[in-house]
Amino acid sequence: MINSGRLSHRFVTFAQTDSVSRQEGEIAGKLEKILKEMGAEVVFDDAGEKVGGECGNLVAKFKGTVDGEPLFLCGHMDTVEPGRGVKVLFKDGVFTSDGTTILGADDKSALAIILEVMDVIFENNLPHPPIEVVFTICEEIGLLGAKHFNYSLLDSKIGYILDSTDTDGVVIQAPGSTKFTINIHGRASHAGADPEHGISAIRVAARAINSLTLGRIDYETTCNIGKIKGGNATNIIPEFTSVDGEARSHDAQKLKSITDTIIKAFFDAAAALRSEGETLPKIEVKLDQDYPATNIPEDHEVVVLAKKAAANLGRPMELKRIGGGADANIFFSKNIVAGVLGTGMTAVHTVKESIRLSDMVNTAEVLLEIISIKAADQSGFSDGNKAAAKAGAGVINT
Repeated sequence: MINSGRLSHRFVTFAQTDSVSRQEGEIAGKLEKILKEMGAEVVFDDAGEKVGGECGNLVAKFKGTVDGEPLFLCGHMDTVEPGRGVKVLFKDGVFTSDGTTILGADDKSALAIILEVMDVIFENNLPHPPIEVVFTICEEIGLLGAKHFNYSLLDSKIGYILDSTDTDGVVIQAPGSTKFTINIHGRASHAGADPEHGISAIRVAARAINSLTLGRIDYETTCNIGKIKGGNATNIIPEFTSVDGEARSHDAQKLKSITDTIIKAFFDAAAALRSEGETLPKIEVKLDQDYPATNIPEDHEVVVLAKKAAANLGRPMELKRIGGGADANIFFSKNIVAGVLGTGMTAVHTVKESIRLSDMVNTAEVLLEIISIKAADQSGFSDGNKAAAKAGAGVINT
């Protein structure tokens, strides 16, 4: 019963509504209006004030037709640059931008899909548990919305976040991440007249980085030096250099170990270039435990529901391990378990981003089936009523 025409229209509307990180106010207003018209109780938290944004995270609550624990559905409202003035093109079943901006399927597809699922439920009087819809801000700039979310507004302990590519998989493992900034202090001097008096901060950084293994460390661990800033002119020995990077791992001990190795390399490089009696070069380190790893057991309800829903629809549902983080990582640290489902988005964060309408329909069908199974499980329906609860598997093309 998925209405592909309505789904398409909403996606285009949302994609063409500017909402780069910290500027989600307009899209949030549109979502609030639609959700209230559906009968939801809608509130915003104060995360926007904490991160300097236009609005906070949106939480919409729908009462269930069956008693039991609530289920949450989540996507993020913000997009990356270039994300202003998006013009959506649709050809051969595929949405793209006009090539001058991103499309914004990451994560406007999630917003459209979740609203379509709720519409189908109410139009067809389908049994459903209490449902909480959460649309976060500032996911693209460090999961800031989830980090500053007022979790007292959320009753659910399990749910699904739509923020991945594959429509035939549910993400159950994602790495933890530590970001670091290493500041190196040397001494400036004239590079031609008095180079002996100078202490090059860039030389320390180069020595340290050259000693490191970067990129893929093993099957579950990576690290990267992403930014280097230093120096003022070619004729001045650089007295300051700043190095930014990150480490990721599915294993908390490995994450600590690789982070410690990186930091030690810079202290060792400084010590090797420090003359007797000198205090320079000096190292300062700033660490940010960006987000923890997620690891959902294969027998957890979130996984079981997703696999059963796909099986009922005659589709595969693979268990995915990924190398990136999402709002799910932050939710997991709050003892809230979220399976991450894909919507079919491709080439995200680029002007070549695209998404197929059929993939969005497929994800909506899986989500609707999950809700139907959850309702049946909580109400003890007969087999006949269970079949009725799963009636949302069809598609209306308009």
